[in-house]
Amino acid sequence: MKLNIPSKLSEITLGQYKLYLKVAEEVKEERMLGASMISIFCNLKMEKVMLLKLKDSEEIISMLTNLFESTPNLVRSFKLNGTEYGFIPELDEVSLGEYIDVDTYIGDWDNIEKAMNVLYRPILTRLKDKYNVEEYIVGNDKNLLNMPLDAVLGAVFFLLSLGKDLSLTMMNYSEVEGEMKEALMQQQTLDENGGGTQASLDSLKEILQELRISLN
Repeated sequence: MKLNIPSKLSEITLGQYKLYLKVAEEVKEERMLGASMISIFCNLKMEKVMLLKLKDSEEIISMLTNLFESTPNLVRSFKLNGTEYGFIPELDEVSLGEYIDVDTYIGDWDNIEKAMNVLYRPILTRLKDKYNVEEYIVGNDKNLLNMPLDAVLGAVFFLLSLGKDLSLTMMNYSEVEGEMKEALMQQQTLDENGGGTQASLDSLKEILQELRISLN
């Protein structure tokens, strides 16, 4: 029996992973769940999976499980059906609608492709590592069910690694600085010497500057 076992997350699609998550919710028996993992990620019919030797199936399940143990890095671009997709160059320049879609769907595995549709778009022009992406089009997400899983997980971990609320990351720096500075200045009027508050403001500016995401 010829079996194609993924050796890296880029060989697993978002659609396959979503299917596995649904199966994992319904199948509680460990060996059946392992069989489902082989069937989904190796593109093998279940009746074929059942013909595998037990020791071979356990080895395959171990190999597949190990793929998910490391934290993937941000994937800046990938090719899908002949089209190159790139992670949006300036995350802090998204529109209100784009922000709402990312904020709504980034943690929703049933619809996470809608968030990926904002974060990854067809590249229009490229000059070495710099590129421009297509304007955001609502409803272009179905094609992204075939995108590589390492790009999906890499984007999710990238946003989480920022260590700040997503809204702070994606808002315009000057707006955030103004709002936070005003709040701190109100606090400063209650501070007898103001030294501690000014130090906090300087620190806040540094943090906010670090949150400006520009991959170009």
